[in-house]
Amino acid sequence: MSLALKGLCTLLLWFLASILPKALAGFPNKIYGVNLGEWHIHTTALVLSYLLVILLGSWLVLEPWMLPEGWLKMGGQSCDNCADCIDSEFAFAQAYPDTVDEIFDKHWSTWFTQDDVNKLASYGINTVRIPLGYWIVEPLVNRRTEFYPRGGIKQLKRGLKQLKGAGIKAILDHHALPGIQTPGQQFTGRCTTDVEFYTDYNYHRALVWTAVMTAVGHLDPDFGSVVAIEAVNEPIMDASQTPRYGDFQKNFVKVVRAVETLLDVENLDSTAPEGLLESLLGNTLNVTQSLLGGQSYGGTLGKVLTDAAPIFVQVASELGIGSILTGGLPSRTPLVTMFMDINWQFNDPSNPADAARGPQVYDNHLYYSFGGVADANEEAYLTSICNLQRVQADSALQNSPLVFGEWSLATEFDPSDQFLAQWADAQKRAYSIGAGWMFWSFKTEISSASGDTPRFWSYYEAIERGYMTKDPSEFNDPHVCDAYITNSTSSTV
Repeated sequence: MSLALKGLCTLLLWFLASILPKALAGFPNKIYGVNLGEWHIHTTALVLSYLLVILLGSWLVLEPWMLPEGWLKMGGQSCDNCADCIDSEFAFAQAYPDTVDEIFDKHWSTWFTQDDVNKLASYGINTVRIPLGYWIVEPLVNRRTEFYPRGGIKQLKRGLKQLKGAGIKAILDHHALPGIQTPGQQFTGRCTTDVEFYTDYNYHRALVWTAVMTAVGHLDPDFGSVVAIEAVNEPIMDASQTPRYGDFQKNFVKVVRAVETLLDVENLDSTAPEGLLESLLGNTLNVTQSLLGGQSYGGTLGKVLTDAAPIFVQVASELGIGSILTGGLPSRTPLVTMFMDINWQFNDPSNPADAARGPQVYDNHLYYSFGGVADANEEAYLTSICNLQRVQADSALQNSPLVFGEWSLATEFDPSDQFLAQWADAQKRAYSIGAGWMFWSFKTEISSASGDTPRFWSYYEAIERGYMTKDPSEFNDPHVCDAYITNSTSSTV
C-alpha cells in the first residue's frame, strides 16, 4: 500500500470515529414510530425514527408513462417498446436538439412547484427522494453520442431551496447512470438493451458525478436540506451481469468521505478551510489543488478527484456558489450514503455493508403489480405483506437500517376502494418496521390518457380517495394485519 493510500485510510478512519455517535443525525428528528436496528459498524444498536418519504417522480428524470397526455403535447410518442420511438429523454433530445432545453425547462418548472411543497408539508411528509440523471452534471455528457436536456441543475437548486424553506429533507438519488444500469427502462433516461454502466469508463463517470454532487451539496446553502446521496437506483438483479459492482460501491463511499474530509465538513463554520474559498473564485488549477488538499491521492480515488475538480468549477459557476460563499461556508454534517440492499441482487452479490464508512442506509423496492410476489388476490396480498420478513433478512446481512424506497398501491387484479385502503395500511405497517418508506410517486397526470394510473401511483390521489391517511403516521385500520399474521417466522417474500 502506498503512503498516499495509507494516509487516506488514516483520514477515513479518523472521519468514521468522529461521526459515528451522530449517525443519521441529518434525517428528520420527528419520530412517528421506533424500532431497534443493528448498525453494522461495531454492531451498535440504535433507536431509529422511521422516515415518511415521497419520491418526486418524473420531475428531473421524466418517465412518460406518468404523464402520457403531457408527453404527447411536448412532442413525445408512445409505443409498446420504449426503444422504438420517442419514449425517453434521450430519444426526445435527439429528435428535438434545438428546442429540448426550453421544452424541458417548462416541464421542470410546472411539474414540481411551491404549491407541491406546501401540499407535501401539509400532509406531514418530512423527506423527499429526488431521482436524478447523470446528465444533470452537464460536463459529464458526451454530446456527440449522448442526448439529454440541459439546465436541470438550476431547477434542482430551485426545488431544494423551496423544500428547505418548508423544513423538508432531501435524498439525491442517482436514478439514471452513465451507460445505463438496467435495460429497457424509461427511468434510466434511455430505453436500450445496450447496458454499459458496468465498465471502468462509466464507473468513473458515476464517481465523478458523486464527487461533484457531494461538494455542491455541502457548499451551496440551497442544498442545505440534502441529507443523503444514493449510489445507484435498481441495478441489474443478476450480479453475474454487474462485474466489479462491489468495487464501485466501496469507491462511491470513499469519494463521498474524501470530499467531505477535504472540505472539513465536521468543522464547517463561518470560516472557510484555508485556500478553499479563494480556489472557488479562482482558476481550475487552484481548485484542483485545493480539492486534493495538497495530498497525492493515487489510483481510482485520485483520478476521480482530479477529474471532478474542473467540472465542479463549471457547476459552481453556473450555480453562483462563489458569490454565495463570500460570507463563509454553511455548517453541515456528513451525508448518509445509500445503496440498494444486498437482497436486491442474486448470484453471489456484493454486500454494500462492506463499503460503509460512516452513516449508511439501505434501500429495497417492492411492487406486487409486476408479479412473482404473491398470488393475484386480496387474501394472498395481505397474507404476504403482513408477514414480510425483508427487514429481518437484511439485518442478518448487516444491511440495516432498511428503507423501502419505492412502493405503490398497484395490483395484478382489479381492487375495490375498500381493499386499497387496507393495502395502503398493510404496506405502511410492514415498511415502518424498518427505517421507513418512500411512496412512488408524489403525483401522476390526471387525464383520460392516464386512466387508473393516479389511483395506484399518486400519493395526492391516494389522500383524496381516502386510501392514505392525511397523517402518514396513522392508519385507517391499525389492526389490518391481525387476521393475516401467521405463527411462522419464515419469510413469505
